[in-house]
Amino acid sequence: MSLSWPQRNTTPLLELVEQGETRHTEFKRLVHSPQKIAKSIAAFANTEGGVILIGVDDDKRITGIHSEKEMLEIIDEAVRFHVEPRVKPETAVEEFKKRLVLLVFIPESRQKPHYHISTERDRETLKQVIRRRVYTREGSHNKAASDDKICLMRSQSSPIHLSFGRNEQLLFSHLQQHGTITTKEFCSLTGLSRNKAMQTLVSMVRTGTLVLQGTGNKSYFALP
Repeated sequence: MSLSWPQRNTTPLLELVEQGETRHTEFKRLVHSPQKIAKSIAAFANTEGGVILIGVDDDKRITGIHSEKEMLEIIDEAVRFHVEPRVKPETAVEEFKKRLVLLVFIPESRQKPHYHISTERDRETLKQVIRRRVYTREGSHNKAASDDKICLMRSQSSPIHLSFGRNEQLLFSHLQQHGTITTKEFCSLTGLSRNKAMQTLVSMVRTGTLVLQGTGNKSYFALP
């Protein structure tokens, strides 16, 4: 599968390291947990793609890895058990001063959203429970996506159904006065269910009528 970013094998290792961690690049000194690295894999797949450099510290020092085989096994376990649906990263190994760096390239996916599957202890019952969350890449961090963003991802493969009536008139009147609106506010304004309100707003985003803004799991809609 070809990558939308980065252009496969066109950016030298030292240049990637010098640029530091970005929306498209993440450094990992070592990787011990498939569950943890899966969060970054899912986030890149849900955004614009990117590359994880294993064997590079946060301060840009190339520390290298001890076992390429061990790292590849962890990556394989991450995508098989902790990302749903699965993604197919590409890997490459580069050497710098006899130190090996594993590059894990994750393409932007056409099957968004990809869920990060984790096992956690419930604070109330203390029992192990399975959590399914959607992460996206914001700056150099992985952030939990809002319900609005998840709905937008899901809608990409569906036809757009949009009409212009009373609800839309109320929406534009609100935006002219306040500039932004949340799904909850649109529900209160129109009396629509949360799912119907979200689908209406997301359809407007897909047509370019609105834009979805915000960070992490907090989002709102505005005029372009």
